[in-house]
Amino acid sequence: MCTKGAAPLLITRETDYALRILRALLDGQLHPIGEITQSQLVPQAFAYKILKKLAKAGLVEILRGASGGYRLTADLDRTTLYDLMEAMEEGSEVSACMDPQYPCPWRAAHGGCSIHCRLAEIQHKLDQELRAHTLGQLLLAP
Repeated sequence: MCTKGAAPLLITRETDYALRILRALLDGQLHPIGEITQSQLVPQAFAYKILKKLAKAGLVEILRGASGGYRLTADLDRTTLYDLMEAMEEGSEVSACMDPQYPCPWRAAHGGCSIHCRLAEIQHKLDQELRAHTLGQLLLAP
């Protein structure tokens, strides 16, 4: 019997955890890491790494010290799912050849590729869809 392996994820665990962390910060108040990780079921080691990326992208503010914590700074109605995936340094490429740095031996040898052109159309539609959904729509939905 042949078993199918896990499918590759478009939204990775890290982006999923980032969404949960942002959900914990929706009230705009300062929250300690322990509260965030406990309420959102995010492992603390992941949370630190993700919060650094969110801060680097300008989505959250980090306040250090005994009374420190994390606070949402992003306008969730202007920040898209695409933006969050970029902040997490994750691509949404449908194929490796969508990366401009990918050295495709077929295209190099033949001067082009019809498959690449079709995949680029799909990639464009996917990117449009990810940009069409704000984090506000995702996190504030009833």
